[in-house]
Amino acid sequence: MPNISSLFVTRLYHAHLSEFDPKVSQDELYDSCYSIAEDDEAGQEWCEAEGYPGYTSYASLTDLPWRFPIFKDLVDSLDKHVAAFAEDLEFNLDGRELVMEDIWINILPPGGYHSAHIHPHSVISGTTYLALPEGAGALRYEDPRHAMMMAAPPRRKDAREELQNFITKRPSEGDVLLWESWLRHEVMQNTGDEERLSVSFNYKWGE
Repeated sequence: MPNISSLFVTRLYHAHLSEFDPKVSQDELYDSCYSIAEDDEAGQEWCEAEGYPGYTSYASLTDLPWRFPIFKDLVDSLDKHVAAFAEDLEFNLDGRELVMEDIWINILPPGGYHSAHIHPHSVISGTTYLALPEGAGALRYEDPRHAMMMAAPPRRKDAREELQNFITKRPSEGDVLLWESWLRHEVMQNTGDEERLSVSFNYKWGE
């Protein structure tokens, strides 16, 4: 019998935010995000100028954990998830931890989407979800080997998940997803009638 194994596996971390620390209030975090978005005129102006659907604090507020205690609690919780993922990835961090680089709010309205992208200069990226109404855009990951596939035939529609060229994940509210920052991903179009609310973040290799 032939021996067929998987090589160069891409890992995806999926857990509930409260798994390590239940002190982060989802309701308080939800309300804080909308309060921040309403007051963040610089962020609103950037989104309008860049044609960004909905709202993001990515280009305007770089110190959310310092400004708002609930975000400090969130980072404390995410630190534990990222440490668990780094252990699974068997990183040799040489005594240096992975530390939060940036964190931002995303409010995606009906019809909005985020095109495929990566997160350069980071090690681990992720998102935690506060509102995912019916039809809200799921997250789709792209096989990182696409550029090397050349004349490869398409996969069957019923191919095993790890063999598919695109894999779509729809988490639940309160979940956190983590992946290595080089993995190309996109937020599919919000086909629902309500806004999708999430908080995204990057971790870098500390000094």
